[in-house]
Amino acid sequence: MFGRFKKRSSSIVIVTLNARLQPLDRAALEDAFDAAMKQRGQEIRVVGGGTQMAANGEISECDIEIEFDGPSDARVEAISETLTSMLAPKGSTLHVLDLDRRIPFGAHEGLALYLNGTDLADEVYRDCDSNYVSAECSRLLEGLGIVSSHWQGPYETALYMYGWDFKAMQERLTPFLQEYPLCQQCRVLQIA
Repeated sequence: MFGRFKKRSSSIVIVTLNARLQPLDRAALEDAFDAAMKQRGQEIRVVGGGTQMAANGEISECDIEIEFDGPSDARVEAISETLTSMLAPKGSTLHVLDLDRRIPFGAHEGLALYLNGTDLADEVYRDCDSNYVSAECSRLLEGLGIVSSHWQGPYETALYMYGWDFKAMQERLTPFLQEYPLCQQCRVLQIA
């Protein structure tokens, strides 16, 4: 019958990831999430996202807005499980707008490596490359963690890495950080 349409009831979940992801890195995660939902036959889709910045311009966290038809605890659980299998650092939350309910989730630990960008000898900056540091960290963390994003500040460059165990990631990286000239005076912080 014309003029009669059944309105679909959709729900929105705002996922706040305790992850320091550049917008392009967040978009890659969103695309992977959408693909996983389609593969599982779930009517769950990303409809938006954003990146929060600290006062100094460094990324502090990011949001992903997810929509699904009809309220369902099973769909909220599917969102949580899927993101946890991809990238969901400890301290992340799901905010189910319909119920005004916030659900803490996340399993990954985060490591930020800050490379000193101003105080090393000129030849270090001339002869070394932060892209090499990123590639070597990726290689060293294989099977344990991943380099997920970066940030270029006025005085330092940060590489953000996530995995299951901060201490294990730090131990695996330490010999390289101690020997590569560009890693002199670097800082390593746990960020999740």
